[in-house]
Amino acid sequence: MSTRRQFLTQSAIAGGALLCSRPRCLYAANRSPTLRFPSQPRERIAIASYPFRNFIVGEENKSPHPIELKDFAAHVVEKFNINKIEPWTGHFPSPDPKYLNDFRAALEQAKAAVINIAVDGEHSPYALDRSEREQAIAFSKRWIDAAAAIGALSVRTNLPAAKDAKADLNRTIESLKRVVEYAEVKNVVVNLENDNPVSEDPFFLNQVIERVNSPWLHALPDFGNTLLSSADPERAYKGVDAMFGHAYCISHVKDGETDEKGKSVKVDLARTFGFAKAHGYKGYFSMEFDRPGDPYSGTKDLIEKTIRYLS
Repeated sequence: MSTRRQFLTQSAIAGGALLCSRPRCLYAANRSPTLRFPSQPRERIAIASYPFRNFIVGEENKSPHPIELKDFAAHVVEKFNINKIEPWTGHFPSPDPKYLNDFRAALEQAKAAVINIAVDGEHSPYALDRSEREQAIAFSKRWIDAAAAIGALSVRTNLPAAKDAKADLNRTIESLKRVVEYAEVKNVVVNLENDNPVSEDPFFLNQVIERVNSPWLHALPDFGNTLLSSADPERAYKGVDAMFGHAYCISHVKDGETDEKGKSVKVDLARTFGFAKAHGYKGYFSMEFDRPGDPYSGTKDLIEKTIRYLS
C-alpha cells in the first residue's frame, strides 16, 4: 500500500465456516492466539478495500453510485464469491460504537467476516516528541477497540516516519509493547507491514517483532511494497521471505505495483508464494491490486492466480 501513506487517516474461519464470531476463536491458556485457519484455497482469500477507493464513499470516491463501507462485504460476496474482507481505516466514516454495530450487523447479514483492519495514522511511534508517541499509541488502541467491536481478528498498524528522528528501534519497541499489551486484553493480533521504506523496512520490522517478543505481534508480508521501493530486488525478496517467518494471520498479494511517479515492478508470484509455503504459513491472503486499471478485473485475476498457487 505504498501510495496509501499519503492519507491520514477475525476472523479465523474454522473448518470453512462463513463467519467466525468471537467465541469460536480459540485462545490458549497462556494468552497466545490459536486460530484454526481454513485449508481450502478460496477460503484463505480476502479482499482489501483500499484498491476500491474510487468506488467506496470517501474523499477518493469518483463513482456516481458509491458503496458504503458497511456494504462492502456483501458487494465482495456478490462480485467475487469471497466472504472475507480487509477494510482500510480511511474508508470508515467513523469508529464510533453505533457505526461499528451497524457494520457488524451488515457483516452478519452478508455471512462475511473481517480478517484485518488496515490502520493508517499520521503519528510516529518512535518520534523524539513523547506527546507524538502517545498519540500514535492512542490511535492504534482506538482501532484495536474497533476491531474487537466488529469481530476482526487483527489490525495492521503503520509506523509513520517521524519528523524529528530517524527510525529508532528502542522507541518503536517501547511504544509497540504498550500497543500489544492492550491488544492482548482485547484478543486482537497486531501486524506490521513492509511498506514505508524509511520506517517499515522488512529487516527493521523483524527486529521489532523479535525484540517485543509477543505472540500478539506478527508480520504482514506485502508481496510488492519493498520490491517497488528498493533498488535491490534480491534484498527485497529476502526481506519478504524473512517476514513470512514472523507472519501469522494475514499477508497482501500483489502481482505487481506502480507508484505515483509511474515506476512499476512485477512480482515473482511463484517465488513469493514459495516463501509462504517454506515457512508453513497457514493464514489468509488479502488481494490488494495496486496497479493502473480496473480493480475488479485485476482482483479477479489475483484470486485466480492465488488459488492456483495454493492448490
